[in-house]
Amino acid sequence: MIHLSNLFAARSIFGLSLGFHIIFACIGMLMPIYMAFSHYKYLRTRDESYLLLTKAWLRGVAILFAVGAVSGTVISFEIGLLWPSFMRLAGPIIGMPFSLEGAAFFSEAIAIGLYVYGWNRMRPWVHWCWGLVVAVSAFMSGIFVVSANAWMNSPSGFEWVNGEALNVNPIRAFLNPAWAEMAIHMMLAAAMATGFAVAGVHAWLWLRKPEHVIHKKALSVVLPITIIATLLQPLSGDFSAKHVAKHQPVKFAAMESLFYTEKGAPLVIGGVPDLEKRTIKYAIKIPHALSVLATGKWNGEVKGLEIVPAQDRPPVTVVHVAFQIMVALGVALLLFSLVLIVWIKRKMPWNARILKALVATIPLGFIALEAGWTVTEVGRQPWVIYNIMRTAEAVTPMTGLWNTFAMFALLYLVLAWVVVVLMIKNFKTL
Repeated sequence: MIHLSNLFAARSIFGLSLGFHIIFACIGMLMPIYMAFSHYKYLRTRDESYLLLTKAWLRGVAILFAVGAVSGTVISFEIGLLWPSFMRLAGPIIGMPFSLEGAAFFSEAIAIGLYVYGWNRMRPWVHWCWGLVVAVSAFMSGIFVVSANAWMNSPSGFEWVNGEALNVNPIRAFLNPAWAEMAIHMMLAAAMATGFAVAGVHAWLWLRKPEHVIHKKALSVVLPITIIATLLQPLSGDFSAKHVAKHQPVKFAAMESLFYTEKGAPLVIGGVPDLEKRTIKYAIKIPHALSVLATGKWNGEVKGLEIVPAQDRPPVTVVHVAFQIMVALGVALLLFSLVLIVWIKRKMPWNARILKALVATIPLGFIALEAGWTVTEVGRQPWVIYNIMRTAEAVTPMTGLWNTFAMFALLYLVLAWVVVVLMIKNFKTL
């Protein structure tokens, strides 16, 4: 009983930490790109609005970098303290992406310092290059971390012999089969979530201060990147789903609440899984569509949950609902992006209706992002390393973890409050 309590507490602590950190990590990856793009436009046009926007975003980048550094450091300690057995096995294998992420972090920290204090002290284009280094370093940091998580879903780069990892190849582990699809999907999701949030904030500010042209300039920087990412995301999602169906069929079955292997399997939209009757209620089913999406064949076979014992299945309801939320919000943002394309192409004025619609999208991308990570992490259960190590085998025997959970919850509430206050003060300058 104590062991199960420890497992639940450890997963709660780590889930809370990751759920908090991922938002600031994603914003921290995209904001420097917007900042560098705005600075580039200023250097090319000498429009002071872009300069003001660049400096406002720079202050935001600095704030988010500090918070992301704190929450990321907490996670690095939690991995070792909460999951010691995992680190003993995985550390020698996936140390490379963590080391590269650390190098990218230091590169970003140095570049931010030079960029912040380089105004009027460097040649303009040299100064801009340091801003570009911030953007590239932040983006690469995210890609390196995703590689480590992808390895947990698709372990490679070693031979598993009698419960021991032999013949370790760190490069193969880093470039594991899931890395490409997860990295692409994650980066596009980060661009979607951050883009709509930043655009929504500037739309809100524009509604409050219609005379300030800077917010229109902000939308001109943010929306092209956001719309492109949103249009590409369905292609990435299809690539990712096919990979999961092939390499993690149990997770895929949980996503679709497919309890039995089926040829010509239908695609399920919505619905509530009935675990006792092993079926799904209140769902819309599109015949054969799941087989086509998963295998490319009209009557392709899709594995069901029955291929593994009950103790090897993830929480089906959680995974299915999270997947449906992610897809629904992704489709909604895709449709809205198509509206924005028409709006921009026809050079229609930014009226209150479209600006309010942008404001409404502020939380949607991040909700989809959290739902997607729930699918990734919960869908892998009960394995911390897929088909190699169970989560229950990796957890610490240390007791009193619920006190730690309360402490971290308080820490994140304080950090969130600090970020909100500082960001409000920052945007009030615009």
